[in-house]
Amino acid sequence: MKLTALLTLTFLSTAALAELTEEQKKIPLEVAPTDSKLAKIVLLAGSPSGKPGDHEYFAGSVLLRDWLLQSPGTAPVLVADGWPKDESILDGAKAIVVYADCGVKLPYLETARFEKMRSLIGKGTGFVMLHQAGDVPVTKADETKQWLGAVWQADIGCRGHWDMTFSEFPKHATTQGMTAFTAPFDGWLYNYHFAEGVVPVLSGMVPDKFRTTADAKTYNGRAETIAWAYARPAGGRSFGFSGAHLHKNWALESQRKLVINGILWTANLPVPATGAPVQLKAEDLTKNLDAKPAGGVK
Repeated sequence: MKLTALLTLTFLSTAALAELTEEQKKIPLEVAPTDSKLAKIVLLAGSPSGKPGDHEYFAGSVLLRDWLLQSPGTAPVLVADGWPKDESILDGAKAIVVYADCGVKLPYLETARFEKMRSLIGKGTGFVMLHQAGDVPVTKADETKQWLGAVWQADIGCRGHWDMTFSEFPKHATTQGMTAFTAPFDGWLYNYHFAEGVVPVLSGMVPDKFRTTADAKTYNGRAETIAWAYARPAGGRSFGFSGAHLHKNWALESQRKLVINGILWTANLPVPATGAPVQLKAEDLTKNLDAKPAGGVK
């Protein structure tokens, strides 16, 4: 097969996988709030990725939308395939949440999109990156660290799947209402490059066998930061959480509170002393899942 034909076939296959399911098509996308007093929070849900039940960016973002709506003053806006068809939906956002693939697959790396993000960050827009989104190409690492407060790079960073238990939480708006919990066999990234002034808000122990870089091996037994808050020196707030690989782990109330607290905090919205409300029905975890082959989407 000629290269041009192969590329065309690959493109068509990827496009087909990225199509929304009939269930997902019922979810309103890129709907601007009609009340200017509400805080617009834009959720950038990445395209299908991974195996069924992993990287459920669309379904997970729908859940984030539903939980945000339980907090007064919010107007969450859902975007599919990682980037809006109408970029104006980003204007005036109090916070932007990126829940998508990492590295060269990050949805905003194209020059014009990156400039748009740079402009929003420069205006003090809150910035949240979930799961592996903090893993960026090395050419974007320095600037991403300024935006997010941390960036994962392969020189010192590690990743893998293991059970992780969290029992101590520092006093911070993002941790309000949380109680001890264990996230079973989720996908974690750790040993980020952190900016000065970052506040670790969730840390836990890592099995030494998952210390795969020379730098990480020098810290055997150290609790590792996998969620953080960052008040950017130039203005604006950021929050990162490296979990949320497994869709089923959204069943963990403390994980839900952490992430919604973090989004509210970046949007400069109040976080209740008991944490954000994050009511969930068990059946909601089975809704709006991507249509993926059993072998997964590369």
